[in-house]
Amino acid sequence: MLDSVVAERIEKSMNHEEGDRVPIWDYIDNRAFYRHIAGDEPDYQRGIVKVYHEMQIDLCRGYGASFDADQNGTVHEHGESQWKISGQTAWTTRHPIRSLEDLKVFHLPAPDEEALEREWVPWIRNQQEAFAPYTMYVPGGGCGFHGTYGLMGLALFSVLTYDARDEIERLLWEHTALEVARARVAARHDLCPIYFIGDDVAYKGRTMFSPQFLRETFVRQLAAVCEPVKNAGMKVIFHTDGDVTCLVDDMIEAGIDGLNPIEPLAGMDIGYLKRRYGRSLILVGNVDCSQVLPLGSKEDVVEATKACLRAAAPGGGHFIGSSSEIVPATPVGNILAFYEACRTYGRYPINC
Repeated sequence: MLDSVVAERIEKSMNHEEGDRVPIWDYIDNRAFYRHIAGDEPDYQRGIVKVYHEMQIDLCRGYGASFDADQNGTVHEHGESQWKISGQTAWTTRHPIRSLEDLKVFHLPAPDEEALEREWVPWIRNQQEAFAPYTMYVPGGGCGFHGTYGLMGLALFSVLTYDARDEIERLLWEHTALEVARARVAARHDLCPIYFIGDDVAYKGRTMFSPQFLRETFVRQLAAVCEPVKNAGMKVIFHTDGDVTCLVDDMIEAGIDGLNPIEPLAGMDIGYLKRRYGRSLILVGNVDCSQVLPLGSKEDVVEATKACLRAAAPGGGHFIGSSSEIVPATPVGNILAFYEACRTYGRYPINC
């Protein structure tokens, strides 16, 4: 069970009220920081929970594999994030769809809610129990868009949206059906007050595809996945890297309650979002994890954190965190400075 102070802090903020301080939301993928906090703890889950608790991180969507610098991408089995464990596969070496002919014969399995209840729900419960009482572990999945282009790569996907639109949409909706099933199971089991949906649809400065195409496909998929969890009274936090300013209204209409990670270097302006959507959108993240956190000074980190809080925290509706995750290259000193600044300057009333 979640600590009552943490639960109240989260509830107030996601309902656009000010609690004792701004909740911290993050995803940590940094072996050096793990060692700094957890030492040589061999049980990775136990160690990473200690990291999150020591930093007073109130919410998380998972945790990274935390590669060592000399591992060249070798995955620690015990450190996999929920994305692989919960059924999404990363096609890193060979895409299963490499041509139009492959697409025509490729089908995803039918949704199996019994399997999700048998395997996924207990796994999520295990994570939540491990992270209690001081961190809310937020379950989730995708909406099928990222997962579909991941089966063939962006180049082929882009070509086939013109050459085989019907087949692309057929596969998109097969993938969405799997994610709707996951959302239905999460709602039925009342897994959490918050549900996380992650699908990357944008780059720096623009969306990956035309806004029109995304409205015809991705936004409709997102709405389908939001529906069962919204009907159960859960809040939806949606994640995409890049600049999706042009789609925010569409995504709110589709059912999202919050947006993550609001990348500043991609063109996302959290101050603008606060002014326009301050009572209708929970703003999650925003402290730059690609330049400021890994490459800036501690003073740079503190100033970026204070600027984020000034822009987004007043009135609630803000979970502060990195603009995606604490990457392996981030120095330990900067991580410590970041979370200390979140706790120190994130107290209400905001005065930094």
